[in-house]
Amino acid sequence: MKTTVFPDTHIDVMLRVNGRARRLRLDSRVTLLDALRDELDLTGTKKGCDQGACGACTVLLDGQRVLSCLTLAAQSEGREVTTIEGLAPDGRLHPVQEAFIRHDGFQCGYCTPGQIVSAVALLQEGRAGSDEEIREFMSGNLCRCGAYPNIVAAIREVAGGGGQ
Repeated sequence: MKTTVFPDTHIDVMLRVNGRARRLRLDSRVTLLDALRDELDLTGTKKGCDQGACGACTVLLDGQRVLSCLTLAAQSEGREVTTIEGLAPDGRLHPVQEAFIRHDGFQCGYCTPGQIVSAVALLQEGRAGSDEEIREFMSGNLCRCGAYPNIVAAIREVAGGGGQ
């Protein structure tokens, strides 16, 4: 009987996560989401649908929002990854986080990290010109509780105040 030997699929990956360089040895098929949660213990980024449909896993990759469940960790080699934990590195909440609290922009809270990270990117992209525009560019982040009006109000407040 012939034995098939499969090549080792592990690779070394250097990620820069929340301003800190992290070297990992991972299976080449590991998603950025699983590397963040399982290897780096950054559990703020949520695993929702695991198919890229809900936005719960949204992180910033070089300042652009990405769905970390659809992004391989290897694709993030040498790039800056910012998670919800990285928005408040000194312990002080990001203005978007503060606005979400003031406007009760969450109910169960499961989608909140992805919503906040996406909102930060939306503001950086200058896409908060109107409530309709905010809704359009936040449409990839789903909330089962229906906190959408409060989420829009929180983003509008930060956009109007010019704060971030």
